[in-house]
Amino acid sequence: MSHNTFGHLFRVTTWGESHGPAIGCVVDGCPPGIRFTRAEIQAELDRRRPGQSRFVTQRREPDEVKILSGVMEEGDGLVTTGTPVSMMIENVDQRSKDYGDIAERYRPGHADYTYEMKYGLRDYRGGGRSSARETAMRVAAGALARKVLPDVVIRGALVAMGEKRIDRANWDWDFVKDPENPFFTPDPASVPVFAEYLDGIRKAGSSVGAVIEVVAEGVPAGLGAPIYGKLDQDICAYLMSINAVKGVEVGNGFEAARIRGEENADEMRAGNDGRPRFLSNNAGGILGGISTGQPIVARFAVKPTSSILTPRRSVDRGGAEVDVVTKGRHDPCVGIRAVPIGEAMVACAIADHYLRHRGQTGRG
Repeated sequence: MSHNTFGHLFRVTTWGESHGPAIGCVVDGCPPGIRFTRAEIQAELDRRRPGQSRFVTQRREPDEVKILSGVMEEGDGLVTTGTPVSMMIENVDQRSKDYGDIAERYRPGHADYTYEMKYGLRDYRGGGRSSARETAMRVAAGALARKVLPDVVIRGALVAMGEKRIDRANWDWDFVKDPENPFFTPDPASVPVFAEYLDGIRKAGSSVGAVIEVVAEGVPAGLGAPIYGKLDQDICAYLMSINAVKGVEVGNGFEAARIRGEENADEMRAGNDGRPRFLSNNAGGILGGISTGQPIVARFAVKPTSSILTPRRSVDRGGAEVDVVTKGRHDPCVGIRAVPIGEAMVACAIADHYLRHRGQTGRG
C-alpha cells in the first residue's frame, strides 16, 4: 500500500493499523531548533482521545505518545535536530473479536469492498488502515506543525450535527475547550440540543454526520503558489483525506455560487499600517491560491459512521445477499472527534507552505 505520506517540505508519513500493536508517524523536514514539550503533543492527542463521553466510541485508549527520534532534551523540554521526528502510540484496548461477524461481509458505506477489490484482501479488524484510529498520528504531527507556526492560531469547532445547527450569534471560542462541552461546539445553547438529538440517534442504533469549521488566524500574506501549488488546494486535499469526509469548502464555499459578484467580492480600503484592509472575507483568506493575511476559513462535511447496529442489506465475499449489523464500539457521530483532526491537517498544510515560501523567497 503506497500513499501513506503527505506534504512537500513538512512531510508526514503515518503507519499502523487500528488493531495492530501500535500506530505511529514520521515527520521529515521539520526545521531544527523547534522547541516543544511532550505535554504539548499529548494535550492535542487528549482532545481527540476516545472514551471521554457517552457521545463517542468507548474504546479505552490512553493515546500516550512516545517520541523516538529527531529531538534532544533541552531544559524541561525538547528541541528538534532537523532529522526525522518519529512518534508512536501503542494500542492497548483492541477487541478484534467484535468484528468476527463481518470478516466475510462488506459493510455498506465502508471501505471493506473497495479495499478488497484493490488489494485482494482486507483487514476486517476495525478496518485496518481505513480506521479513523490512524488519525491520532495526524494530530501528533499537527501539534508539531503548530510549533513551526508560533504566530498562527488554528481553532476548529463543530457547527452542525445532522439536522441541527449552531446559532452563530452565540459563537464563543473559549467555550469550545470547556470540559463541560462534549461536542466542540462554540454555541453553549447547542449542547443540550445536540445531546438530546445524538442520544436518540445512538439509542436507535444509528449514526449521524457533522460539519466542522476550522479557522487559522495570523497567517501571513503570500503563502501558496499559483496554479498547481495553491494553499487552498492543499488545505482541501488534506481535509478530504480525513476518514469519512465527503465535502470541503473554503470561505463562502458553495454559497458563492448563489450570490452576485458585488456581494462576493471582498472590497478593500487603505489600512493604518499601509496595507490593504479587507471589508469582508468571503474568500476565506485565500485569493488565487495565495493567502491574503485574512483568517483562513475552511469547512468540511463528515458523513455518518458506517458501522451501525441497524441492519443494512449487503453481500458477502462469495456474492450471497446478507444483512449486516456491526457490533463493537463506534462513534455515533464521528464528526465530534474530527475537530482536532481538522485543526491538525490545516496546521500541517500551512506549515508546509510556510517552509516552501521561506525556501523560495527567503522570507518567513
